[in-house]
Amino acid sequence: MTSSPQTPPARIPGYDGGPFRHQPELLDEHLFWLVHLHLADTQDQGAGALLSHLLKGDTWPVFTVPLTGDHHLYVVYRALEGEAGIDYLVHHPDWDAAETLAQDDGHFMGPGLSWAELTAAADNGLHGGSTTDPHSRLLLLLPAFGDDALPDDAVERVSAALRARTCVEAPERLAATLLDHQGQCGPTHWSTAEDGRLINDGRYSLRNPANHFAWPATRLAQITTALTR
Repeated sequence: MTSSPQTPPARIPGYDGGPFRHQPELLDEHLFWLVHLHLADTQDQGAGALLSHLLKGDTWPVFTVPLTGDHHLYVVYRALEGEAGIDYLVHHPDWDAAETLAQDDGHFMGPGLSWAELTAAADNGLHGGSTTDPHSRLLLLLPAFGDDALPDDAVERVSAALRARTCVEAPERLAATLLDHQGQCGPTHWSTAEDGRLINDGRYSLRNPANHFAWPATRLAQITTALTR
């Protein structure tokens, strides 16, 4: 289900880290998804070994999802001792630095994606990333998502991805649980500002203009364009 081998970026502008390692083959592994979605008991030998491989190595695993207008969304396993986690970054060649969309770690930041944005990124079919498979993209980006307004088919969409990429029992029940809890941030309300920016009310979200650490309005607009075209 992965695309042809891709060379990882030598660097991501404005982001300290690396060297990066591109491992699209992991997207075909049941255990990877259990670790990525926090479904595995890390005391399990296999899950613990994989997590150490991802977050305690000399290189940082990175996955890429192309977006419209030459934007890219990077999912980086931050293998930094004492500060390990997963960073979700958006970048465009015209930007001086990538922007953090969400962080999945002990100091969670997010959500960074609404349901519509999550599914748009999963379904855009653009080449040049780690995979074109919509199931893999959906699960890869799921920890960065949070939305209190889900369509009626949301559970079926996630359960289809789990069914395709994992060997979990009762994928429908697991999908319902994932969508009920929605990671560390929980469901968040999204709205559209008068200038067209998609924003939310998340306490830890960079897309909530009320937060002092939020992106400026111009960047919020650019991110909206990248994720909703």
